[in-house]
Amino acid sequence: METPLQIEFQGMNATEQVRRAIDGHIAELEDRFGQVIACRVVVRAPSAHHRNGAQYDVYIRLTLPNGREVNIDRTATQDPRHAELPFALNDAFKRARRRLQDEVRKMRGHVKIEEPSGAAG
Repeated sequence: METPLQIEFQGMNATEQVRRAIDGHIAELEDRFGQVIACRVVVRAPSAHHRNGAQYDVYIRLTLPNGREVNIDRTATQDPRHAELPFALNDAFKRARRRLQDEVRKMRGHVKIEEPSGAAG
């Protein structure tokens, strides 16, 4: 099943190469987890107004069964490698893969829930 995919480019022109890279990442997630219902990806080019490390921002929202979502927001660290779009895409989808794996485990009941520490009696 092919996941509905929405890609938005902000501050840059969409290229076929970037679209293919995103499609490849989504296909890998589908092959690995098979739980993705829909995906929205926003690729934001570095702003000309920023002085500190012009970096690409990649936002990913994966919709899963039962109303669950996995959201990948901008990377908080100022990693200079995010100035390269291929690295920024790979990093965002690597984080999405880890979070999706965690959500799938929760959905399947394979995650042990920590009991609250506390009251000794």
